[in-house]
Amino acid sequence: MATIKLTKNELKSQKDSLKMYQRYLPTLLLKKQQLQTEIRTIDLRAKEVRKKRADLDKEFQKWIAVFGEKEAFKPEMVTVKNIKKSYSNIAGVIIPIYEGADFGRGDYDLYSTPLWIDLAAVKMEQALSLDLEAEVLEKQVELLAKELRVTTQRVNLFEKVKIPETKANIKKITVYLGDQQVAAVVRGKISKKSLEKTAAEKETEK
Repeated sequence: MATIKLTKNELKSQKDSLKMYQRYLPTLLLKKQQLQTEIRTIDLRAKEVRKKRADLDKEFQKWIAVFGEKEAFKPEMVTVKNIKKSYSNIAGVIIPIYEGADFGRGDYDLYSTPLWIDLAAVKMEQALSLDLEAEVLEKQVELLAKELRVTTQRVNLFEKVKIPETKANIKKITVYLGDQQVAAVVRGKISKKSLEKTAAEKETEK
């Protein structure tokens, strides 16, 4: 604990600091709660997206296997040309929002490839879109988790350090000033008695 001045001005400064900490702490606690809720919600969404992606992949593999021409479809036939994103503010954190993507189709010979290739390309676009959405959701969690760590540190600093320390300082200064006041009263009384005694002695001498 840092050394403090045992003065009335310091007492006022410590009381002002305590008011500030107690005013900001509820806001920080609310922000912490909001971040935790958002992270849980996004985590659930990300799990849903990943499950949907896994289910689509299983369906895709079974679907291609039916035609017995797995090697006819190559992943490079579909490419991501542009990822669409918007941005949102959650508890003071700017996070990306997935809005979809534009895909490109590779050149392939319509005569030498099976008829189902176009349908396979659509499925691949769906799979890629889910991958991209999952990535954006993970980025959201990463950004919010970082802010949550900082907010939690501030909450702990206020709750466990600053507020108890300031209260202790106020108590210390208050006790000291109280003792000083009592001592001043005692000195005043002693001085008064001394003056009265001196006055009485002078009166006697007359």
